Amino acid sequence: MSGAVRRALGLMSGTSLDGIDVAFLETDGRTQVTAGPAFTVPYEEAMRTRLRSVLGGQGQVVEVERELTDAHAGAVRAFLARHDVGRVDVVGLHGHTILHRPREGRTWQIGDGARLARSLGLDVIADFRSADVAAGGEGAPLAPVFHAGLAAGLGRPLAVLNLGGVGNVTWLGEGEADVLAFDTGPGNALIDDWALRHTGSPVDRDGALARAGRVDEQAVARFLAHPFLARRPPKSLDRDDFRAFMPDHMSAADGAATLTAITAAAVAAARPHFPAPPGRWLVTGGGRRNPVLMEALSRALAAPVEAVERVGWDGDALEAQAFAYLAVRSLEGLPLSFPGTTGVKAPIPGGRLFRGLTDR
Repeated sequence: MSGAVRRALGLMSGTSLDGIDVAFLETDGRTQVTAGPAFTVPYEEAMRTRLRSVLGGQGQVVEVERELTDAHAGAVRAFLARHDVGRVDVVGLHGHTILHRPREGRTWQIGDGARLARSLGLDVIADFRSADVAAGGEGAPLAPVFHAGLAAGLGRPLAVLNLGGVGNVTWLGEGEADVLAFDTGPGNALIDDWALRHTGSPVDRDGALARAGRVDEQAVARFLAHPFLARRPPKSLDRDDFRAFMPDHMSAADGAATLTAITAAAVAAARPHFPAPPGRWLVTGGGRRNPVLMEALSRALAAPVEAVERVGWDGDALEAQAFAYLAVRSLEGLPLSFPGTTGVKAPIPGGRLFRGLTDR
């Protein structure tokens, strides 16, 4: 049975440190999904540097969290000034992940839900991952239930690959319950950090640096021996779990080429975990804009690899849309995570509600 259709905003600050994504969605948190406008507020370099300074849970986390929360409030106000979407029932705040160690029972997303709710005068759902980790889950990924809703009319089996800072995949089978999801390995994080170090650009734009280099196949082979890749899902990663594979001995171009090959190889290594080979891969996240990475994926996966825009989805907004959708599910008391997505023993809800208006 469908619940009430709510008007939600989703907010996402991804591990690639590019900015704050804002997206509007009308949904019942089940099968009714109508996407509205979306946009991104890029981080200024100073803010990006401050976020980097607290990764791992170190540094002045309280001060950075306050600044990050206020930046989210500013992003919402800018969005609402630009887009007349009318009433907003709830805001889904993912925050920014600074530490993810689910095997230690720890996941940490900074972003103060209470402060944001007071600032905007809107109800906010935040802290989406803690309940799952407390129940023995990986806390990630959470978007698969949204992917399944969006892909209802598409052929199966289907893989939805998100290449943000970390790569994660949703495998969708024929049945409604046939969903498997897990982190694949590094996404853009290592490539971005390498590009920043060697060129001053926060990304390898259009894969130009990688295209000029040569892949070190031995380095890729060493990476493929990492036990994470063979570990059965569910499984998830911290942004910096593969920091040891930074190719510090290589030239800028060869290092970029090798890291790009490593990202594609990690995705290919996910295939043995699927119950059946996907007939199609739909790619979202910033990685879909890197033609060298997309070419490497096409070679490695031996199946059509396409940006999600090919089926009418907005890859720039998808993660923010997911947290709008999850916020509505949270209000409805519906599960956000499942045994096939995070490894919890049974489907569980999540998220914490922070009231924005005192007269309700």
